[in-house]
Amino acid sequence: MLRLFHYFQVEQSKKLKHRKARLRALRYELSQRHPRFPATVCRGSDKIFRMTNPKIFLAVDNCFASKRWTRPREWAAVVKDLGMTLVEASADNECDPLYADPEYLEDWLREIETVVEPMGVRVSSFYSGHGTYATLGLGHTDPRNQDRMQNHWAKVMIRNAARLGACLGFYAHAFNQATIQGPAAFAAAEADLYDRLAALGTYARECKLKAIGVEQMYSPHQIPWTLEGACKLMREVYARKSAPFYLTLDTGHQYGQRKFLRPPRRKLKQALQRLRTSGKLEPGLWLGPDSAYACLKEAAAAPVAEEAANLRRLEAEMDRFPHLFAQPEDGDTYVWLERLACYSPIIHLQQTEGKSSPHRAFTEEENQRGIIRADKVLKAVATACAQEPDPDLPPHTPEIYLTIEVFSGTADLPHDLLGRMAETVAYWRKYVPRDGLTLQELLSHNAEPQ
Repeated sequence: MLRLFHYFQVEQSKKLKHRKARLRALRYELSQRHPRFPATVCRGSDKIFRMTNPKIFLAVDNCFASKRWTRPREWAAVVKDLGMTLVEASADNECDPLYADPEYLEDWLREIETVVEPMGVRVSSFYSGHGTYATLGLGHTDPRNQDRMQNHWAKVMIRNAARLGACLGFYAHAFNQATIQGPAAFAAAEADLYDRLAALGTYARECKLKAIGVEQMYSPHQIPWTLEGACKLMREVYARKSAPFYLTLDTGHQYGQRKFLRPPRRKLKQALQRLRTSGKLEPGLWLGPDSAYACLKEAAAAPVAEEAANLRRLEAEMDRFPHLFAQPEDGDTYVWLERLACYSPIIHLQQTEGKSSPHRAFTEEENQRGIIRADKVLKAVATACAQEPDPDLPPHTPEIYLTIEVFSGTADLPHDLLGRMAETVAYWRKYVPRDGLTLQELLSHNAEPQ
């Protein structure tokens, strides 16, 4: 009962803080449209602070061009034809140190500097691809593989991005099932990951990298995957004397969390009764650790008179694994943006119905089905920027690159693919008509009749 009371207290506090941030964002927006409205500053709990007003840029990830337009001059020409000048260089498009020859990478960088940049196209960020995503990487069970990923992949990516004056974002770690099934093993792996990310943050500062961050994901073995976990990662890395280490939010990375909600007592009782009568687990039932499933099976085999005690034992076992459960708000794209966009120098844009992470284009057809709206994204970012700065977290980012990340299919016709990309760019350019405008300038622009 006390635990439940405390939970509701914490949730109410979070909601109140969130509402205050929304009100501050609205107040600031009104001050920009109406100069006589006195609100160029925000009042926090014990001080007055100025709302963050980052510059906003629209970029495109060149992963759509993978295996088709692969040389820098080729994808740069395609991007320029789309009316774009800022590119996120995906490691999947032939610049991944995991498999690329070092001399080839030097030639690749030189082509950016001597051919692409004179075309008026600039690499705004580097990003990891499927090669590193497919492995445990920095979370590997063998330190030799962890060290290799840290020193011979991540550091190379940092140096390459710094050379071109770009940011770096990546996701190159995961924990295997054995690790997340033991609280002590998970805590040790988590701490080791924070140490390695802090070391990379320090190295990035030494290389004068513009910004570095890790992408948020949506399942327990790939942290950070919850709002609380994302804040913890930034806080823990920052506390290790690292340079500011940020996140990358993705507008399609909030669907998986809804599969990992902790079931209430009522749901557990239903699952127990089903297992007892049919011998089958309820489809989609998430109990967290394997040991909790074992408790449920033992309860099903025990006398009905012991049901209440067995359910309490099951809940106590689940209590030992908080890292395996999400909260409902973790499955809401706009809540992520409203709380953490101010810590996301790169925000990946994909259209989705909220049931998967399909990286669809922003075409008229997909927009009718999808849940991502450009105006809502910008307003959510403003809510985040109206939050009082947290001294335990990195400073709010001064620049945000809204980066279109649309995937292409192997059997896509190139002409159709380029048509979808053109329509996507046209959609977002209505809301970000020029790169480098401030967030408040964009909000004012979008408030005017189109």
